[in-house]
Amino acid sequence: MEQRVSLITLGVADVAAARAFYEKLGWQGNEVEETVFFQAGGLGVVLWGREKLAADGNVEDPGGDGFGGVALAHNVRSREQVDEIVAVAEAAGATITKRPAETFYGGYAGYFTDLDGHVWEVAHNPGFTLAEDGSLQLPF
Repeated sequence: MEQRVSLITLGVADVAAARAFYEKLGWQGNEVEETVFFQAGGLGVVLWGREKLAADGNVEDPGGDGFGGVALAHNVRSREQVDEIVAVAEAAGATITKRPAETFYGGYAGYFTDLDGHVWEVAHNPGFTLAEDGSLQLPF
């Protein structure tokens, strides 16, 4: 198996509401067969009905929202961008779980959850380089 991720699929309660939320963040999606696809750098983020996703993967869905042990991260080039993006997310209906603040690694980050409880971190990490296209270049 090659070391890469191609798609991140988020199981959502209401595909139309989730799409509207992400479009308020400035994302542009395309819907195909009740599934919304967003190009996110070199990978795709997909919104699909939570029940359909669970059935497709043949997994039990405990239902409800809650922390599932996964956080999606959006790294940016400055602390100011962290503040701006968290503010836009809040205006779009996100729940801010941690206001932007200094981090233990010398960076600056905040957290929010989308309408379905998916956790997003918005971070500026001075130790990570972002290429012109936004792709992350790890230093090790």
